[in-house]
Amino acid sequence: MKIAKLLVSATALLGLQGVFAQEQITYNEHVAQIINENCVVCHQEGGIGPMQLTNFDQVRPWAPLIQLKVANREMPPYAYDHGIGIQDLVGDWRMQQDDIDTIVAWVNAGSPRGDLDVIPSVAQVKTPSQWNFEAELGAPDLIVPSSSYDVPANGNDVWIREIVDPRLTAAVAERCIKAVQVKPRGDAAAVVHHANSIIFVEDEYGVPRRNGMLTEYAMGKWGEKVPGDVCRTLPPGAQIQWNIHNFPGGVGATAKGEMIEDNVVEIGLWFHDEKFGEQAGIYQQDLTNYRIEQQEDLVIPPNGYQMTQGFHTFDHPVRIDSFQPHGHLRMNAASLEVFYPETGRTEPVSQISKWSATWHHNHIYEPEVAPLLPAGAVLVLKQWYDNTADNPNNPDPDMWVVGGSRTGDEMTHAWIAVTHLDDEGYEKMVAEREAKQKRSLAGSD
Repeated sequence: MKIAKLLVSATALLGLQGVFAQEQITYNEHVAQIINENCVVCHQEGGIGPMQLTNFDQVRPWAPLIQLKVANREMPPYAYDHGIGIQDLVGDWRMQQDDIDTIVAWVNAGSPRGDLDVIPSVAQVKTPSQWNFEAELGAPDLIVPSSSYDVPANGNDVWIREIVDPRLTAAVAERCIKAVQVKPRGDAAAVVHHANSIIFVEDEYGVPRRNGMLTEYAMGKWGEKVPGDVCRTLPPGAQIQWNIHNFPGGVGATAKGEMIEDNVVEIGLWFHDEKFGEQAGIYQQDLTNYRIEQQEDLVIPPNGYQMTQGFHTFDHPVRIDSFQPHGHLRMNAASLEVFYPETGRTEPVSQISKWSATWHHNHIYEPEVAPLLPAGAVLVLKQWYDNTADNPNNPDPDMWVVGGSRTGDEMTHAWIAVTHLDDEGYEKMVAEREAKQKRSLAGSD
């Protein structure tokens, strides 16, 4: 059996090489478009990538490194396991295998430029001041800035907590949010560890009470698009509290190790029209921090490992719209599963085996495949930690690591967007999926 598999693999490889031999893979004709679509968004002048990759002269010296990074799926930086759980994601950065094979073959052939008469398409560059959803949705309808502050070049972690004037959000109260992005200005992306925006509303006594989250930002996060069939809102009188955690000097390859002066962190908000939330079948969505274990109980021994596990359930049907695990420098993997008590069955939803603190991704499920959970189903959340020298992000494997808010501490929770359904809405969504599946099966006969 193993010999047969080896023969099949060898045959497939020879066939692939035969295809490439018939048509030489070149930069102008094949590779430029792949790099423009997958790499240039970060690797451009003023971008967060350490080198520019907008033309052949810039790409050619880095060709062997590009080959290594894409073949190992280290670039583009989107850690989400293939073949486990849901694979249909909104804003999935993972490169297609055909594109990876093309780059590998191009470098193996010597990275030729190709026919000079073939002009590759020009990369669509994005300036650092632009918003990630601007090309699709236009400029944000509302921008909520923090105050300006300086982040020193070194020293202890710095936290900024401030309340935004509620008059800024009064005009958009109860408007359904289409998308949201948090953006540190300029060179601050490597020093802003996280920037949470917490909603407070005054009670009948005039005391501000916490009323959920607007959004959560952590290093590397692109932004969040809300599914088109749900509504997430700012309540009337909402006061947004910034909770910004900065790490002096920065973390990751783009850290400059310099003081960042006059830094401002901004929230960009895009809204649906005022009548959107009045449509039938529009349910409320929220984004919540689901703790996996009490933070004070988390202890990781020197040169050792740890794993945490937590459970959450609901007394009503829900749809899970997105999953964003959170940890610091020792965390290296996470997973989300659903346990169904009535059947004893556990289903995998998402797994991230090469998680990194420098790239926090909000994995948004396509609405037609997002997990639909009946009342009583249980979310099973797991995270793993590596406090050894094998962890490339580990600053000191000889330290005891405990739960805490500093970058050198650890955390164990996940941000999950949940649409809250009633029985009628849940049954309707289940029936629509079953009908679509039957049509698909009938069409394949």
